[in-house]
Amino acid sequence: MEFISILTLILFTTTIAGHFSRRMGIPSVIGQLLVGILLGNAGLKLVHPDILVSDFSEIGVIILMFLAGIESNLKLLRKYLRPSLYVAILGIVFPVALGTLSGYGFGVAWDESFFLGLILAATSVSISVEVLKELRAINTKEGSTILGASVADDLLVILIVSLSMSMLTGEPTTSAKLPLILVEQVLYFCVIFFLVRWGAPYLMQLSNKLLAESSVIIVSLIICLGMSYLADLVSLSSVVGAFFAGVAIGQTKVRQEVQLNVEAIGYAVFIPVFFVNIGLEVSFTRLVPQGFFILVLTILAIASKLLGGYIGSRLSGFSKSSSLMVGSGMVSRGEMALIILQLGYQAELVRQDYYSAFILIILFTTLASPFLLKYFTQRIHG
Repeated sequence: MEFISILTLILFTTTIAGHFSRRMGIPSVIGQLLVGILLGNAGLKLVHPDILVSDFSEIGVIILMFLAGIESNLKLLRKYLRPSLYVAILGIVFPVALGTLSGYGFGVAWDESFFLGLILAATSVSISVEVLKELRAINTKEGSTILGASVADDLLVILIVSLSMSMLTGEPTTSAKLPLILVEQVLYFCVIFFLVRWGAPYLMQLSNKLLAESSVIIVSLIICLGMSYLADLVSLSSVVGAFFAGVAIGQTKVRQEVQLNVEAIGYAVFIPVFFVNIGLEVSFTRLVPQGFFILVLTILAIASKLLGGYIGSRLSGFSKSSSLMVGSGMVSRGEMALIILQLGYQAELVRQDYYSAFILIILFTTLASPFLLKYFTQRIHG
């Protein structure tokens, strides 16, 4: 029953924090992240990232990305594919370059510095999605570019991490498996194409004929969770599968019914736990001795994504304001950077000292992203 009391505490505090955040004119996710810091290791130590909290958190980000996929306009995503690719590529090049050079400047070895750069290259779309949903800007050209670029960034970074892990750790087994992994990922995207074009419409039509309660919602969640699981099996992020499952459901006649019901499930329980879980990881014990390192890397992390998004958008013909909005939407690192950080830590490519520092850097970029995105979005769509 201990988890029940923890879940009750999380839901109560995030609801109150979300209310006052919106009253102050800031995104509710900021309040939820701060609740995580307050309740976690850096604060009252009432909640710990145990198995149940982590599992609920993972379901939360999957549902969040599923909803983002449902709300995405497929025609707009296709229309803004080129700027999305420009933003994604430059949003990887600048962070990797600046992160590697700055890490080496602080006395970190080249291989570890390069991996620190890869951590900075990760983008978590979940925070940006929440802000875009609040501001009703998810189906704008900028919102579609942010979504497309984030998915492309996710895929490219995971591929680079897969390649670099084998080279930096010197493990031949990983490189030997790489061609098989690439084939599996290509097949996975073939499955996505089939699902969007034929699978989802047929399954949703079939679910309407089932006599089970809420059969449409259940089948849509089966598709969402199933695609997330398959993505994880082929060494992709589960959020990629959830996003494309949402895109597939979004092309069907039951789109609105699924969206309303899954939103109720997600925002009532799982999504608040996800945002709180990010804050739980924070510890301020090393903040003072590593303060300058954290400050410099945080500034570079924010500036590199802003720069990559800005230049990529400008090359595609976007205005200066639109380009800054896209860049700000790529700033958040969130769960993707934490996943890559954990992989590097397990492979001994990231030392304990920098592990703690990078959790704070990831947190600061995640906290900064909603403010930046809201500011630039309101300049255009306010």
